[in-house]
Amino acid sequence: MASTTFSGPVTSQNGFIGAVTGNITGNVTGNITGDVFATNQALSGAGAVNVTDMLTSLTTTSAAQALTLANGTIGQIKIICHVVDGGSAVLTPTTKIGFNTITFTAVGDSAMLIYTAAGWDIVALNGAVAA
Repeated sequence: MASTTFSGPVTSQNGFIGAVTGNITGNVTGNITGDVFATNQALSGAGAVNVTDMLTSLTTTSAAQALTLANGTIGQIKIICHVVDGGSAVLTPTTKIGFNTITFTAVGDSAMLIYTAAGWDIVALNGAVAA
């Protein structure tokens, strides 16, 4: 099968079949079948959880470290995983729905959030605690 390079807006009436290799910059609208791999932010200690990588791997270095999360783009998914335990961290998103903070205390604690018109909403928590 031949290889094709696209630039500019691309619309397909019948979809694309096969592997897409490389980076996609911009929005993808429609259905995706197959694996999606997230880019990763390695965050050590207190600071800003970014909105440019889907995944943040969190290393805590002391107790009650403050984490912030800016507003995202509607439909954006953010996953935060506590991967190295040196304490705990408390996430406070700028705009959120139905919670104020999420606390991570142990390796394996994680949160999956989605950004809506009303702010960050919790999709799932594993060990992490919302308050």
